[in-house]
Amino acid sequence: MPVQGIICAGRIDAPIHWFDEEPAFQFLADPFGWQQDDRLHVFAEHYDYRTRHGTIETLVFDRAMHLLDRRLCLREDWHLSYPQVFAADGAMWMLPEAHKSGGLTLYRDHGDLTDWRPECRIRLDGVPVDATILRLADRWWLFYSPATSKATKLSHLHVAWADELTGPWTCHRQNPVRTDYRSSRPGGTPAIINGRIMLPVQDCATTYGGAVRPLWIDRLDEGSFAAEMGDALALPTGAYHDGMHTLSACGDMTLIDVKRVDASVAGLALDLRRMLGEYRAG
Repeated sequence: MPVQGIICAGRIDAPIHWFDEEPAFQFLADPFGWQQDDRLHVFAEHYDYRTRHGTIETLVFDRAMHLLDRRLCLREDWHLSYPQVFAADGAMWMLPEAHKSGGLTLYRDHGDLTDWRPECRIRLDGVPVDATILRLADRWWLFYSPATSKATKLSHLHVAWADELTGPWTCHRQNPVRTDYRSSRPGGTPAIINGRIMLPVQDCATTYGGAVRPLWIDRLDEGSFAAEMGDALALPTGAYHDGMHTLSACGDMTLIDVKRVDASVAGLALDLRRMLGEYRAG
């Protein structure tokens, strides 16, 4: 179902293809997609609770959603997540969230969506989380939340712009352009719907990634910003009822990330073993 249909309906009115669940204490999150040669390439964070280290994996599906391939796509010494992928200037690019590295790095693909190498560092007014890019009227726009504190990660929205993808980037003079736990942290790919900019944002008022709602941006230029939030999307029925984190457009498909919180004795034991140093990121 296209993202425009979901936003206009306020819910998902189409069958959902669920990925298989990951092994215990692991999950996939933050899916972004790219369709090429009749294949769907899904880029997602793979997270292991034992090491608390995220890497980026690629899952390749045919049109019938049969899994054809799955492999490690990008690994760094720091945690990676939120791998937005897009095409520009005759190349494919990835902009993964990596605030524990102390900044934001743009990666370029050098071979069939499997060989991602750092292209440049994007300099901003702080370390960003969930940086989300949009091309609009011959200019690049970047939406992000600053990693200054736990509060700013969840409740502040910053904007930057550039004429070239690799920069230099200029931060908006009104940053933070928005402060609201319900509608500031980006949560998916922007889209133009009925002539308005729609930025998916996370509702973190009660919990991180509690819901996704549209932020309708009506004014966006070098000196001003104006937006209003829409209603939170209804969660799909089923086992994942504790929140929605990501809404990513991919042609006639939309990728979502929903969650279920499980508390268990095994989980508490894992936390203890990790604190004792038994698990290390490999």
